[in-house]
This record gives sequence, structure tokens and C-alpha cells, in this order.
Amino acid sequence: MWKQTTLATVVTLMITASSWADCGACGSGGKSANHGHDIVDTAVEAGQFKTLVAAVKAAGLVDVLKGEGPFTVFAPTDEAFDKLSKGTLQSLLKPENKDKLTAILTYHVAPRKLAASNVTRAAGAVTVNGQWLAFAKDSGNVMVDGATVVKADIDCTNGVIHVIDRVVLPEQQNIVQVAANAKSFKTLLTAATKAGLAEALQSDGPFTVFAPTDEAFAKLSPGTLESLLKPENKEKLATIIKYHVVPGRVYSPTAMKAKDVGTLAGQKVAFSRKHDALFIDNARIVATDIDASNGVIHVIDTVILPG
Repeated sequence: MWKQTTLATVVTLMITASSWADCGACGSGGKSANHGHDIVDTAVEAGQFKTLVAAVKAAGLVDVLKGEGPFTVFAPTDEAFDKLSKGTLQSLLKPENKDKLTAILTYHVAPRKLAASNVTRAAGAVTVNGQWLAFAKDSGNVMVDGATVVKADIDCTNGVIHVIDRVVLPEQQNIVQVAANAKSFKTLLTAATKAGLAEALQSDGPFTVFAPTDEAFAKLSPGTLESLLKPENKEKLATIIKYHVVPGRVYSPTAMKAKDVGTLAGQKVAFSRKHDALFIDNARIVATDIDASNGVIHVIDTVILPG
């Protein structure tokens, strides 16, 4: 299931830090002493993160999380790991699954210090994994993807720990697979295939794709799409598809601050704000921050065309 953030969420998610601090789900709500320990030693001493510590060791991340940082760790308790499907943890701890385990653990880590006051004022954060970890409020609880923060602001010498009640999982499917599962990008995927770009969009990347829906393609002048899909127009079609793709991951907070960004077509697309909506060229961005293993998708309502 693909995760997305509407632009309205990005613009309006301004929960006060005090509401989290006063939340009953957050334990003491205040900062916890750690007696001068780093993140790993703090987790070991706490006694409720034995599985997490074992996983960090199996993934070879101990030295990283004992490094200078700062880091923010959204730490699942032992009970949180117990909620995983039967056999999942045992499988992840096998040496042959080290890369997959590392991807999951680094999805729980942000490469900067995010205190409770930072988290409650943000729509999310980019993790060490590279994917976007979404923050939200639900019935008075602070949520990190589908997990609830049960204790916040455990300060460490190299960052901070927030305790969560579930293991959160990064997207494992690539851009093409995520788009295919969404069922609303059939025309885009057909065009990418005809242009010889579908395989590239399944490579490591990362890429940011501003993805026109099937309805967006339907807005093109009659006969335009049919013409573009002809073999003799493959190069022109490829240029148009590349104009919708930006190298690297560009999440909505960055896009909102940027004026423009370079595309794979060699031309720049321009960002603008109109009536609390974010536009790229003349297309409205209707959904943002849909993660893929090799990038991120933003949904747009119009096909944009290079000059």
C-alpha cells in the first residue's frame, strides 16, 4: 500500500509541542536522563530494546549509531517486534538478509536531532534509508507512519530516542511497481515502456517522478497521445517522460521552497504556489511523497511539456 501526503497536510500540520508533552500516551512526556550514554548504550540500559539492539548488531550498525551523529531514532520496543508476522524477525536476522534488515533499521533513523517539538511541527522527515517517514496526529497521539509514539525525548549524547509501539517498514517496491499497483498511471507506464524508460525507472536511482494520472493524459489534445506512442516519435516521447523525472529524491518540503529543479530531459521545471496549492509548471500537484524503494512519486493533474 503506497504512502502519500496531501499538500494540505504538509502546509497545515502544525501541532503544538505542548500537546505531545501533555499526551498520556507519551509516558512522562519530559526529557529522560541517560547518564551521558550514546544511543546504543542508552537502548541497552533501558532493557526494553533487546530485539532492536540485536538487530542493530546483526546489521553492523552499532558503530554508526555510536558515532558523532546527531541521530533521531524511532525505537520499536521488544513488544513492537513481537507484532511482526511469525518468522519475519528470524528471517531478517539471517546473514543473507542483512541488506533488507539494514534498510528497515535505517528507516527508523533520521540523520539529525528531532526533538518532540520538531516532530510535532513537521509533516515528516527523510531517514537514513532515504525514504520519507511521515508524522501525523491521530486521536491525540503522535504517529510515525502507522506506529504510535509512546515516549518522547530520551536524550543521548549523540541524539535522541522516541519510543514507538510498532516496527515501521520502508517501501520495498520500485517506482514502476508502485505506480502499477496504484492503478491510476496505466497511460504513464505505457508511455514509459514505449519510450524505453521503464527499465531505467526500476534501477537504483533514486528518482523523483511527477506522475500524470490517466485523467491527466486524457486532457491532451485529440490524437496527441496516439501520435506520441508511434515508434517514429519515440525520441520525442522519451523527452516528455524525462521532463517529468528529476534525479534524486525531492520531497514536498524541499519542492515548496524551491523555484525550479533540473530534469532528466536537460530542462528545468518551475515550482509555484497558487491558492495554497503547489504547481509544477502548469500542473497541480495533487498528492505528494509517495515512497518507492528507488525514489518518490508526486501525482500531478496535467501532463507537462518541455519548451
